[in-house]
Amino acid sequence: MASDKKPAGDATDMAIDAFAGAVAGSVTGGAAKAATVNETVARTAPAGNGGLASVAQIVELADQLSACADGLHERIMRDIRAYDGGVVPAHVQAAARALLEDELLLRQRANGLYADAATYVVKSLGKSQQGVVALTTAAAEKIRKIALIGDVTGLVAGLLHLAGAAATGQAASVITALDKIHTQIKAIDTHRAPAKPA
Repeated sequence: MASDKKPAGDATDMAIDAFAGAVAGSVTGGAAKAATVNETVARTAPAGNGGLASVAQIVELADQLSACADGLHERIMRDIRAYDGGVVPAHVQAAARALLEDELLLRQRANGLYADAATYVVKSLGKSQQGVVALTTAAAEKIRKIALIGDVTGLVAGLLHLAGAAATGQAASVITALDKIHTQIKAIDTHRAPAKPA
């Protein structure tokens, strides 16, 4: 029988849910803007030779960052719902709030890349677009699956660094950010528990 009694942490849980809802609400406008920009770019901008060398490739990065933000949001909500209406420990609530703020910032930076893609083209990156996309795709997958919340935090920090670096148009900053994400993904892989013997 379900209890009608509200757990002690319910007000905080509702506050987290409300903030998460506000973040999710901001996604709708960003997604519509992304669709419009993508259509325009597909018609007008040829792909460049190197990574982030054209408007289309900047928009593709923004798409990837938005997908990472979507995955982060799902992960946060899944972790909170795992308590099934019970009291969510304070440290979990604090981590959830911090990650929701990071999610919002990641969306804002992705939306900034959509809006000003033409000014953020990176010259002579020395990395392929395929490599950039593969790395951000791997990051999104790790966010979805990894168990340690600290690993999620570190990976999101790397993605935020990449989003900020792309907005500078400076190849050195982007390469540093990509290396940071790559290092974080490798660290996550080492944190995985060894497979149990059959």
